[in-house]
Amino acid sequence: MTRTQPIVLVAEDEESFIEALTLGLKREGFLVEAARDGEEAIRKFDEFRPDVILLDVMLPRKSGLDVCREIRSRSKVPIIMVTAKATEIDTVVGLEVGADDYISKPYRLKELVARVRAVMRRTPGDNLDIKIEHDSIEVGEIVLDTSKHEVRVRGEVVKVPLKEFELLEFLISNPGRVLTREQIIDRVWGPYYSGDTKTLDVHIKRLRSKVEKDPSEPKVITTVRGLGYRLETSQ
Repeated sequence: MTRTQPIVLVAEDEESFIEALTLGLKREGFLVEAARDGEEAIRKFDEFRPDVILLDVMLPRKSGLDVCREIRSRSKVPIIMVTAKATEIDTVVGLEVGADDYISKPYRLKELVARVRAVMRRTPGDNLDIKIEHDSIEVGEIVLDTSKHEVRVRGEVVKVPLKEFELLEFLISNPGRVLTREQIIDRVWGPYYSGDTKTLDVHIKRLRSKVEKDPSEPKVITTVRGLGYRLETSQ
């Protein structure tokens, strides 16, 4: 059975990090499962089959390195090791046991999310109803290539200005999910944006003119009254 939102397994024993990561990742369109020790991380990996694992090196009961070894022996799921130490030897050991990337605390959520999306593009999961190849994301009849800054709709390249591209990227990265107007404005225009919120509606209208077969009856980017917008997975 496929799903439209990727699951991140957060293996971390510090509650403050768990709470912050859960909130931040959910805002970025991920589902989150948390494990507070190494044994629980293995159990939750088997139960939820996550699409990405954020794995702290120092975990109770079973170390993050041992968890990484065990999971890597039977799965190619992307693993990002997290540590409070950033020495070269830590990085080398983490990568040698099969980690795909490495990040040290403290880190910025934006950087972490970028790394999560990067490892997902390199190793797309089998459970998502979304194709991620190299630097492109495909949902329905839309293909967005971040490296080329290119959008294809039904096989044809369409010209999309920067803000419309960023808006479409946020929508297409969260297929099937209702994104509130506040979430979209915060993500695309920034948390300190103080302009007219009608700007979002104008950009949505322009996007629809490029991705919809009939912009007057949108089937791709739909309006959820009183909340915001959603990019539909079945177009």
